[in-house]
Amino acid sequence: MKPFLLSLLLAVPAVANSLKAPLEQIRAVDKEGVGNEQATAAWQVLTKADPATLPDVLAGMNGANPLAENWLRAAIGVIADEAMAAKKLPVKAVQTFLENTHNSPAARVVAFDILQRAEPELAEKLTPSLLEDPSSELRRHPVAKLLEAGDEALAQDKKDIATAAYQQAMNSARDEDQIKNLAKKLKDLGQPVDLPKHFGFLMNWKLIAPFTNVERKGFDTVFPPETEIKLDATYPGKNAEAKWMDFTSQDDYGMIDFNKPYTMLKEVTGYAYTEFNSDEERDAQIRLGCKDGWKVWLNGELLFARDEYHRGAKLDQYKLPVRLKKGKNAILVKCCQNEQTEQWTVEWQFQLRVCDATGTAIASAK
Repeated sequence: MKPFLLSLLLAVPAVANSLKAPLEQIRAVDKEGVGNEQATAAWQVLTKADPATLPDVLAGMNGANPLAENWLRAAIGVIADEAMAAKKLPVKAVQTFLENTHNSPAARVVAFDILQRAEPELAEKLTPSLLEDPSSELRRHPVAKLLEAGDEALAQDKKDIATAAYQQAMNSARDEDQIKNLAKKLKDLGQPVDLPKHFGFLMNWKLIAPFTNVERKGFDTVFPPETEIKLDATYPGKNAEAKWMDFTSQDDYGMIDFNKPYTMLKEVTGYAYTEFNSDEERDAQIRLGCKDGWKVWLNGELLFARDEYHRGAKLDQYKLPVRLKKGKNAILVKCCQNEQTEQWTVEWQFQLRVCDATGTAIASAK
């Protein structure tokens, strides 16, 4: 047995009093195997911890990187299983951990899963309180319950009750699959559904194109919109003048499609500009979905960039934390199309929404 592992295992009796060392070893694990040996030894120590320390191990997930989260999640599973088998699970402490929204969403989801397995009646009792939870994953269960209630009411032709259940679920749902399902059910019942408003998609933009992206050089080229926003200006473009035009998306998921006004051009660069008015200075997120090369600026500051093409796009593909200032906030998106001509490469588009960390839409004041 290796000396490090032996020293930790010999310290098992003291683990109940202090989990600091093994937790730090696991939290230090990183990509490409960094810290794996130490984490393996620490993991074995944690799995032998007293069940009463389960909330402390859960707390170790707070701020942990994804790899460390996985190690800790596995250790927690072993501790919880053995505690349940011995009827020593600290149920009240796990519940307290779950109810503390300062703990990380991932750790609180694990805590709820433990309660679902150990105390299903208690978990069901707590479920309604999670409808407005900061964790979108914890909202899934109560939203699913409302969906079930709506379906049961609809099967009994109680359309008003079904509608009320679906609308309550819709108000709290944050995951795309549940929202799509609820939107269809509400529309089938003749209820209006404003998906752009629900998600917080920005629908009204000024577009300018086509600047060049021959040999993919447009991504790094500083075209005029990056240095000035003059909406009445015209610039030399690729085989045509580039000038600003109004564009309003008609897509339920806020897609801003350069192909609609400019046709399916290749090796080109376009920009989209809009203004978001905030009632107050606040933290927020700009969430973007795009399969082209892109950059995003907020109030002249470059937030992030991705020089990659046609690797797929999805809702909330990129989450960019921002600080909105009170009043007008200028958002500029650069979107580059490359030279590929296959059918699956024709998209020259993006979708962008403004929300808080839970995915709840933030409405522009204007």
